[in-house]
Amino acid sequence: MRGKDTSLADRLAALREAVEVADGRLEVPEIAQARAVLAKAGAREALGDATVVALAGATGSGKSTLFNALSGSEVSTPGVRRPTTGVAHATVWGRPDDGTDRLLDWLEVPRRHRREPEAALDGLVLLDLPDHDSVRVEHRLEVDRLVGLVDVLVWVLDPQKYADAAVHERYLAPLAGHAGVLLVVLNQVDRLDEAAARACLADLRGLLDREGLAATPLLAVSARTGAGLAELRGEMARRVGARRAAGERLLADVRGSAAGLAAHCPESPDGGGRRWGRSAGGPPDEGLAEDLTGALADAAGVPTVTAAVERSTRREGTGYTGWPLLRWTRKLRADPLDRLHLGDARARTSLPAAGVVERARMATAVREARETVGEGLAPAWRDELRRTAEVSEDRLADALDRAVGGTDLGPDRVPLWQRAAAGLQWLLLATALVGALWLLALVALGFFQLDEIVPLPRVEGVPLPTLLVVGGLLAGLLLAVLCRPLVALRARRRARTADRRLRAAVREVAVEELLAPMGEVRTDAGRFCAAVAAARR
Repeated sequence: MRGKDTSLADRLAALREAVEVADGRLEVPEIAQARAVLAKAGAREALGDATVVALAGATGSGKSTLFNALSGSEVSTPGVRRPTTGVAHATVWGRPDDGTDRLLDWLEVPRRHRREPEAALDGLVLLDLPDHDSVRVEHRLEVDRLVGLVDVLVWVLDPQKYADAAVHERYLAPLAGHAGVLLVVLNQVDRLDEAAARACLADLRGLLDREGLAATPLLAVSARTGAGLAELRGEMARRVGARRAAGERLLADVRGSAAGLAAHCPESPDGGGRRWGRSAGGPPDEGLAEDLTGALADAAGVPTVTAAVERSTRREGTGYTGWPLLRWTRKLRADPLDRLHLGDARARTSLPAAGVVERARMATAVREARETVGEGLAPAWRDELRRTAEVSEDRLADALDRAVGGTDLGPDRVPLWQRAAAGLQWLLLATALVGALWLLALVALGFFQLDEIVPLPRVEGVPLPTLLVVGGLLAGLLLAVLCRPLVALRARRRARTADRRLRAAVREVAVEELLAPMGEVRTDAGRFCAAVAAARR
C-alpha cells in the first residue's frame, strides 16, 4: 500500500501490543474490534493500493442512479419504493491484471463491471452498497460489513430524508473519527429551487458539524441532470491520485479502535497507585505486604506453630534440667511439634483449619490488597484483578500449608548449659543415691549389731549419709527451679525465631500467590494504556 507512513505502522504495532497485553485479561468488546482492525490492516496491505469508494444510502436516495452515472452505464438497477440492491455492485477503473479482482474477492463483492482505465480514476473501485434501511436483515448486515472495510465512504442523502435519525445516529455520528475518509452527498437537488437547496444544505451542514463531522465535505449533486457530478468525480479523483485513502482509513480505524480501548485506561498517566508505587509496575508498599502477611499468618496457623515450638522447647529443656526423678512424667504427653507433622513441604500438616475469624480477616486483607493494587485502574482491569485474586485464593490454602510445613524453625540443638545442668543433676542424684545406699548399709549393720564397729562421719553433727541424701535431693530440686526461667527464656527466644521464619515464608506465599500476580495485572494495565496512547496519538 503506497503512502502508508511510518506513523501508521507505529500505530498498528502499538495497537497490536495493546491487544496482546489484554488477551486473556480484558473481557470487553473493544478487544475484538481491535483484532478486526488489525486483521483488516494485514489483509488490506497485501491487496495493493487501489482505492475502494462505496456509495451508501437509503431506499429512494438515488444511490444506484448516482452509481450508474459515475460508472457511465446501467450497472445497478435503481429503485424508488423498495430496495433493489441486494448485494454490492462494483465498477473498476483499471487493467484486468491490476490486482483489483483479489481485492473484490476479499470484499466479497461478486458483481463487477470493469471500465477502461482513465488517468484521473485509474485504480478506483466504486461500490454500490445495499440500502441501509432495507427490510431484509441480510442487506443491512452487508452494509455494516462493507462500511467497515472500504477506504472512502460516500453517504448519499436526499432532500426528504437527509435528517433521518437512523442514518445520523447509526452511521454518520459514529464515523466522527473518520471525517477525513467520508463524503456526504445531497442528491436530487434538482427537485429543489435555489433557495430551498441552500437552506437544505445549510441545515445538513449544521447537523454534520454538531456530530463531529465538520471536516467532512458536503456536495450537492443530481444524478439525473448531472449537476455536481464533476465535483464529486474530482473529489474521488483527488483521493485516488493521492493513493493514501486506504492508509487514511486504516489510520482512522486504528485511532477509533484505540479511542474505544482508552475507555479502559485511567485519566492519570500513572493510574494512581498510592501504595503500589507511582509507576504501573512498582513494588507494593511494605505496609500492604505486612498487613496481608499478618492476616495470612493467622489463617495458616503460625500462632499455633509458634506456641507449639515454645511448649516443645520448654518440654525439652525441662527434660534436661529438671529433677531426674520426675523426668519420666513428660513422656506421658506427646511433643506438641510432633503432633503437627511439620518438616515436610510435600505433605499436609495436621494444623487445625482456620476459624471463622481468621478466614474473615484473611478475606478482608485480600480484598484490601486488591483494592490498593487496583487503585486508579479502570473497571475492566479491576475485574481482572478480582479474577486473578480469586484464582490465587483457591491455591492459597495449600501453598500456605506447604510453606508452614516446610519452614526450618531454627536450630534445635541442646545448649551446652542445659547439658551441663543435666550432668550436674545426675551427679546430685548419684550423691543422694550414695547417701541412700550408705544409710541402707548402716541399717544392715545395725541389724547385725555391727554399727558400732564402723564409724559414722558427721558434718556439724549431721550424719554424712543423711547429708548426702537430703543435700543431693534438695540441690537437684533447687537446680531445676533455677533453670526453669532460663528454659522458658530460651523457649520464648526460639518461638520468636520460628515466628520470624514462618512469617517470612508466609510473606513469600503472599507475594508469589497474590501480590505478584496482581502486580502483573497492574503492570499489564500500564503497558496496555501506554500502547493505547501510542496508537491513539
